Amino acid sequence: MAEAKNKKGMISHGIAAQNRKARFDYSIKETVEAGIVLKGPEVKSLRLGRATLTEAWAGERDGEMWLFNSYIPEYQGGVLSRFEPRAPRKLLLKHKQIAQLLGQVQRQGVSLVPLEIHFNDQGRAKVVLGVGLGRQKQDKRHAIADRDWARDKARLMRARG
Repeated sequence: MAEAKNKKGMISHGIAAQNRKARFDYSIKETVEAGIVLKGPEVKSLRLGRATLTEAWAGERDGEMWLFNSYIPEYQGGVLSRFEPRAPRKLLLKHKQIAQLLGQVQRQGVSLVPLEIHFNDQGRAKVVLGVGLGRQKQDKRHAIADRDWARDKARLMRARG
């Protein structure tokens, strides 16, 4: 998805925040897209692309899914309403999806990791959650070796024509 910025430097469509380290630390089995409940200044701050998801995680509270420890800095555009930058934010999923995700987390010991926050075509913020197992150190080494081999293989194919 390409980022399209308007005159004020805000992202209208595209990725607002991304957790690039999650795909390295976890073996992602599937992804789920969820809506997120935000306040006005939080949306404006997200549109500036200043949020981080590196330490964020998703979990259950009172039968609902929440995004914990995500960092959305305060919007500095003269807004009177303030918000907590690391406050838990409610995720919008159907009951059937919540039950399925919670079942996977409890049975298989997987984690729900937020991979990215993006704006869809209607301008609504969405969170992509990855369902994945944590990788051990040797698994990470294999991932690095596979990535390096793919890069070297592509170089060799380009050199041959």
